[in-house]
Amino acid sequence: MHTREETTLSRDVQAVQIPDGTPTLLPEGSLVLITQQLGGTYTVMTDRGGMYRIDETGADALGKTPEAPPEAAVEETAGGSLDDRVWDQLRKCYDPEIPVNIVDLGLVYDCSIEGTEGDARTVKIKMTLTAPGCGMGPVLADDVKRRVESLDEVAEAQVEVVLDPPWNPGMMTEAARLQLGFM
Repeated sequence: MHTREETTLSRDVQAVQIPDGTPTLLPEGSLVLITQQLGGTYTVMTDRGGMYRIDETGADALGKTPEAPPEAAVEETAGGSLDDRVWDQLRKCYDPEIPVNIVDLGLVYDCSIEGTEGDARTVKIKMTLTAPGCGMGPVLADDVKRRVESLDEVAEAQVEVVLDPPWNPGMMTEAARLQLGFM
């Protein structure tokens, strides 16, 4: 959800600078504005204008109760096929600058499951970025990998970031276009 909540960090917290993806330590006492809170991650702006992504491990520093980690959240999606549960996990991944999940943004080009049912399986995902030079690509890919691998039946998630074909707003779902004012 889009929020505009100002808070002071209660402790040092690990963050990732947006858009270049540089790991950063934000110090205790820093004044931040929470601009987005989705999928267990927070997008914040500092009083100096920098934008950062903080994951669920830093929620307490923002005065928030962390969402359950992906492995615990799997219980919510225990029903349904593995394919459905993988897509449910993908819908919990968000671009830190856009309040729409990566599936509805049209960033996931392919998702296939290999292996035999009943055995640990491999999930192969091809995804793209909204901008080719986005430094957040590895951060998003790691989030996808971690969430998909939290499913019991998944032994490994292989996430490949591809830039061809290039993403464009026409790849978004109708709901995403409506939410972002493209309709």
